[in-house]
Amino acid sequence: MLISLRPLAERWFPSLPLLANFRGMVQHGLPLEIGDTVQILEKCEGRYESMKTKNFETVIPTEDSVITEITMTLRDWGTMWKQLYMRNEGDLFHRLWHVMNEILELRQQVLVGHLTHDRLSDIKQHITARLDWGNEQLGLDLVPRRDFSMVDPDEISITELYRLVGSHTFMLTRHRRREAPPQASMHHLFLQMKSMMSSNLGEELEVFYSVYDSREMRPISERFFVRLNKQGLPKSPEKTERQCTLFVDLGSSDLRKDVYVVAHIFRIGRMVAGEKKSVSNTQYKRPYGCAVISVADLLTADFKDDHVLKIYSCNAESEWYQIHDSIIRKVGSRYSHIGLNVSLQLLHGDMEQIRKDYMRLFTRNVSITKRLGFSDIIIPGEIRNDLYVTLERGEFEKGGKSVARNVEVTVYLLGGDGQGLVCCGSGEPGVDEHRSFVLYHSNSPRWAEQIKLPIPLEMFHGTHLRFELRHCSSKTPLSKEKGEKKLFGFSFVPLMQDDGRPLPDGTHELIVHKCEETADLQDPARYLKLPFSKASLQPGNNQTIKNSKESFWIQSSLCSTKLTQNGDMLDLLKWRVHPDRIIDCLPKLKDIDGTEIVKFLQDTLDTLFGILDESPQRYGLKVFDCLVHVINLLQDSKFQLFKPVMDNYIENHFAGALSYRQFLFLFFTDDKLFLQYKGISPITHTQAVFLRSFPTVCCELLKIFSMREVANLARDTLSSLPALTHTDCPLQAVKLQCMAKTVDSPLYINPESRCVLLPVVLRLLHTHLQEQRELVLCANILTSMLTLNTPATVSLTPKLIYILFAPFSASFSSFVLFIAYITRVHCSLFCLDNSDCCLTVQSLTLVFQSFLLQLFTVFRILIRPDMFPKDWTVMRLVANNVIITTILYLSDTLRNNFLNEKFDFKVWESYFYLCIIFINQPCLQLEMFPPSKRKKVLEKYGDMRVMIGCEIFSMWQHLGDYKLNLIPTLIGPFMEVTLVPQMDLRNVLIPIFHDMMDCEQQRSGNFKQVEAKLIDKLDGLMSEGKGDETYRELFNNIIPLFGPYPSLLKKIERETWRESGVSHIATVTRLMERLLDYRDCMKIGEVDGKTMGCTVNLLNFYKTELNKEEMYIRYIHKLYELHLKAQNYTEASYTLLLYDELLEWTERPLREFLTYPMQSEWQRKECLHLTIVHNFDRGKCWENCIILCRELANQYEAYYDYRNLSKMRMMEASFYDKIMNQQRLEPEFFRVGFYGKKFPFFLRNKEFVCRGNDYERLEAFQQRMLSEFPHAIAMQHANLPDQTIHQADAQYLQIYAVCPVPENQDVLQRDGVPNNIKSFYKVNHIWRFRYDRPFHKGTKDKENEFKSLWVERTTLTLAQSLPGISRWFEVEKRELVNDVFPSTSPPSKQSYNHKHRHHNLSMLNINPLTMCLNGVIDAAVNGGLARYQEAFFAKDYIANHPEDGEKITRLRELMFEQAHILEFGLAVHEKFVPQDMRPLHKKLIDQFHVMRSSLGIQECLCFGSGLTDWQLECTHTFAKFILCFSFSPLSYPAVNRYSSSSLSSQASNEVSNITGQSESSDEVFNMQVRNSKILSVLGN
Repeated sequence: MLISLRPLAERWFPSLPLLANFRGMVQHGLPLEIGDTVQILEKCEGRYESMKTKNFETVIPTEDSVITEITMTLRDWGTMWKQLYMRNEGDLFHRLWHVMNEILELRQQVLVGHLTHDRLSDIKQHITARLDWGNEQLGLDLVPRRDFSMVDPDEISITELYRLVGSHTFMLTRHRRREAPPQASMHHLFLQMKSMMSSNLGEELEVFYSVYDSREMRPISERFFVRLNKQGLPKSPEKTERQCTLFVDLGSSDLRKDVYVVAHIFRIGRMVAGEKKSVSNTQYKRPYGCAVISVADLLTADFKDDHVLKIYSCNAESEWYQIHDSIIRKVGSRYSHIGLNVSLQLLHGDMEQIRKDYMRLFTRNVSITKRLGFSDIIIPGEIRNDLYVTLERGEFEKGGKSVARNVEVTVYLLGGDGQGLVCCGSGEPGVDEHRSFVLYHSNSPRWAEQIKLPIPLEMFHGTHLRFELRHCSSKTPLSKEKGEKKLFGFSFVPLMQDDGRPLPDGTHELIVHKCEETADLQDPARYLKLPFSKASLQPGNNQTIKNSKESFWIQSSLCSTKLTQNGDMLDLLKWRVHPDRIIDCLPKLKDIDGTEIVKFLQDTLDTLFGILDESPQRYGLKVFDCLVHVINLLQDSKFQLFKPVMDNYIENHFAGALSYRQFLFLFFTDDKLFLQYKGISPITHTQAVFLRSFPTVCCELLKIFSMREVANLARDTLSSLPALTHTDCPLQAVKLQCMAKTVDSPLYINPESRCVLLPVVLRLLHTHLQEQRELVLCANILTSMLTLNTPATVSLTPKLIYILFAPFSASFSSFVLFIAYITRVHCSLFCLDNSDCCLTVQSLTLVFQSFLLQLFTVFRILIRPDMFPKDWTVMRLVANNVIITTILYLSDTLRNNFLNEKFDFKVWESYFYLCIIFINQPCLQLEMFPPSKRKKVLEKYGDMRVMIGCEIFSMWQHLGDYKLNLIPTLIGPFMEVTLVPQMDLRNVLIPIFHDMMDCEQQRSGNFKQVEAKLIDKLDGLMSEGKGDETYRELFNNIIPLFGPYPSLLKKIERETWRESGVSHIATVTRLMERLLDYRDCMKIGEVDGKTMGCTVNLLNFYKTELNKEEMYIRYIHKLYELHLKAQNYTEASYTLLLYDELLEWTERPLREFLTYPMQSEWQRKECLHLTIVHNFDRGKCWENCIILCRELANQYEAYYDYRNLSKMRMMEASFYDKIMNQQRLEPEFFRVGFYGKKFPFFLRNKEFVCRGNDYERLEAFQQRMLSEFPHAIAMQHANLPDQTIHQADAQYLQIYAVCPVPENQDVLQRDGVPNNIKSFYKVNHIWRFRYDRPFHKGTKDKENEFKSLWVERTTLTLAQSLPGISRWFEVEKRELVNDVFPSTSPPSKQSYNHKHRHHNLSMLNINPLTMCLNGVIDAAVNGGLARYQEAFFAKDYIANHPEDGEKITRLRELMFEQAHILEFGLAVHEKFVPQDMRPLHKKLIDQFHVMRSSLGIQECLCFGSGLTDWQLECTHTFAKFILCFSFSPLSYPAVNRYSSSSLSSQASNEVSNITGQSESSDEVFNMQVRNSKILSVLGN
């Protein structure tokens, strides 16, 4: 522990409050209790030396700020990372996981503390880059940093904060990953050779990789050389540099489809593959195959990926030189079914960055394969001296052979210590000689084989290349000397020419000199005197060559930073050797390639200034032209990295004693430098150049003169600038640029010199602002000035404000143009002493009102969502803190200067609008923030919304009677503010509505205007997602809201207008309930019954209670769209019919509304009619279509529009045809009860009847309802629930089927009406439904339960008929009836009469009839009719129940009638029954005789041909019914319509016994009681 011995009184010590008790039970521990204060004495090596006020000391550890940020950030990421998994965002989940692990590893390295300073900086930069990436991916805020540490916004100015977060380097790091494709100018290709995929090679291989441009048909990189053993694996697996390479310095233009990685493969073995070993043991390098892959295939991969390259071979070895082009063009090559297994990855960025990002790659000694030539961006200091030679081709004679030669070329570098300087490719060390591959029997071989010669500069002079040509034969005995191949000639080429230039780039045709003995080549001096190329031959010298027909071609390319092949450049650099050529060399400099100039930049500049010193009068102008050319050349992006080289040269290597004066003079007078200022005088040119350079000159003068002297010089210079001559003068912008550079220079930062410069800067700034031009530059200057928040700056605050606002007092539009830029960065203007601001503003009494309005406009622009990027929350919060501070200061000013007789509506309205916009900012909605972020904001700034809300309430109370002027305008904005989910804010502002209602009541006698505004605004705001259940309860609550202020409802109850007020509050509350239900349903995004139900509820509310026709129509169309989306075409038609009914057939013009254009009322109603008809047609409600067609036809007829009338009549006729010819499904109906407090308001504790979908049965409907309400519990009984269920904090669903009770009984009972027509009226326009619940009265008879079985019939009456605008409607009334056998009228015998006979019936499927007859005659369940006879026809029952005599008689009549119908059914069955079912038919007849006998029926109809006409008519009718019945999928009689999980099993069985396919009539109900299924069908 460190103990300070210095007196405490001599130092200042910060105090730290104690946050928790500490027992101090460790070594040197200091026991502390809450309330003790610890004073910091000294911070030393990450620890605090501190002292407790009770003469104790302790040490508090500290940590690096980056470590602290990592801890906080990873804690936030951890929660969000788990949420990514829950949202199934697997890609980001795994990437974030890897980044988090990487950050933890780097954190551990920082904590260990064993890193160098540079390495620590690199790791911190890497950490912050990863943190920024993660924050960006997760949508978190931007973290401003300086030197890798988070910046406290309170410790820097706002403008400095803006510059920090908006700086180019910071944003580049922030958004680096967003750039796709990568914007890096340099790219590199990593390649790793793994193996050749072949099982039987038998020979060693050599593989050469290169990058090839198929468009230019040339390689753009060196070759990478890999040796493979006979198994196809690298020969040296332990040496990774021989397996991996990095093709460096690929430009962005090289990443395209026609750039390929090419692999040439050669085998090392016998001349002819497969020949016997006894022929020759000599090893030859022979072509094997080639493979290619496009670089474009690698652009989308961010990681190393394995590729298998197909190997192709050429058809003829003479085409080997272009095999890669053939593969690319897919011609002239064949696939050898062998592949190369390689790994490839593209890397982006400069080499320094690559080495940092891929450290593991370089730790295993990856080889570097350079580019042929210089890259797109030349790096200063790069040293290269590489000569690339390509063995192109040769033309040779047979030499007395019967076949062509097998030529091998051996390359030697001679003339110096050239050992190991011949490189076949990177990856393998250099050798002394290179042997080419051999093409079999070719006197015109084409090799296209490249070698690299990294020759030092000092070796170029006197060095030459020798190419020895040998014939290789596997059938001729070898020469006696060491088995050498037969030499037949050689060629050579010197690397340096006589004039001192190296060998020029291009193709060289070399002379082949005859030579058969190697000894003749031992002395190079013997042949170096000979001509080496045919281009160097003098005319007539061909006799010196033994055979001029043979030639050998090579191609050379020099990539050197030390040698130049340009003669003009060489003449300029050697100007002292030939001084007479200077006057010609200087103009040629402009024609030299820029690459050559920047390679020798320093030498070029030394040369130019040396020439200038030699004779300034003679060469001055030309040297100046050259210097300007060189300076402009460095503006090219290719040479931008050479700018520091130029700066360094000017700083340290400037040559020439007289050049300063000459250069400056020419710099200021030469017109060629200012071509952009055409038409401007040379004096103006000179002034512009002077102003551009003046701030830099001043900084240089500080090295010689004192700060005060230079400041005085700058002040005098700036003060002497002439006034503005005209607005188009280029000096106007130059002056401001000079001023901006001066303010940013050390000259202004220094307090001593700033006091000298500030007055003249303010004067010039004021002058430019008066002209209202170059506002962006003016804003930048103000930014720099206000960044220095010093006492000197604060003292100038009044003057700054005057300068800023006074020029715009007469032009508001110009001011807005100015603040459009300045508000981004100049909040600091209002961070100064606000009292000074206010005093200054008040002094400008003439423009005070305009100033406030402009200031409020500035603030509104500043808090716009698009003002700053989304993640600049820190910047937004700081700006808001400035705004709220200014608003609080301006409140007193408003009350003192703009109330009473000085009341100004515009100022007060602008003030309240600003406050409301401020509160509604997204960046202040703390409820949307994560807990950690919300805690930080509250600790630093508090909830600024509440602060502004209290200020709004206070200012509103001070308005007094002037509130009336603001009531219509501010009702909506205040409603929007109160919807913010902040309880304190709501408590403060809701009482304002009472003041509005009271003021309006006193002025108008009612507050309908307030009510209308509230309702209109409420719908729009809650549709936007604002408001919640808490707000609804708060609005309608009676508890106090804000301090002494009572609740809104309680205040209203004290007023004389309390009845209308309470009614208004209740109306608004009910509207909120419906809007909340609607919004909650729409959030789900699914179209279901709940969504449609709440929409119906809301539109009915607007119509019945609010009488808001426009809102009513809007929700009609919203419901219409929902129905169309759900394919509920019938309901969609009924919905749109509501709007149609509001219109009349008149010519009243209607405005454009929703999707309707401006048109007459007649046209819109016609359009609606046609749309409704179309949807009714899709819903198969053709009867409704006919009614609308008739109405349209009447209108067309009234207007004599016979063309449309004809169309309408034809359409009407088509609907009649559809009714008669097309089948329509009869839907099922279900009663649904919603019980429990968890249901929405419009469903809670209510029961509905729902119209089911097509083919939807009870079980399917119940599953659908449970899916819409996944938390609901299905009730398993049909009894009405008690209050316990009603008040339960849950959801209960009670579902069972119900039968429709048609209203139009005339159609159903009328004779001769087809069933196609009746079926429509059975299930349409239905208001009433009923369902039957069986129960037992008294004691249940176990032997015959029918004796005590009763039926409870419940009739449900709806609020609206089905179908309608919804698929379900609420039950408005229910009626209960208990009866055993309801009294019904006997079925009319006329129902069996038909006017037409059907003699040609054909029964396609008799099975339904068979089952129907069998189910009634042979009733296996519950005994059938015998049970009824036993229960009700017994003498005891008749004697004991005389009151049921009439019912018993009626029951016997129905049984007789049933027997007659069954007899007809058996007759039909006998006619169509197949032969294999005859035994069953006989059994049915026998059982029917038993049934008839039990009923006492004696006479019997004869089955078969002896039927009477009436019986035959009934038989045919019965057969027709069965025929239709067999085709209907919904009319299967065995389906029990009422059995469901909603009923108990016992009740289900009982219902099965007494209920069947009942639809509507009482006759069918009696047949159900008799358990006769066939009667239930026939009765319909």
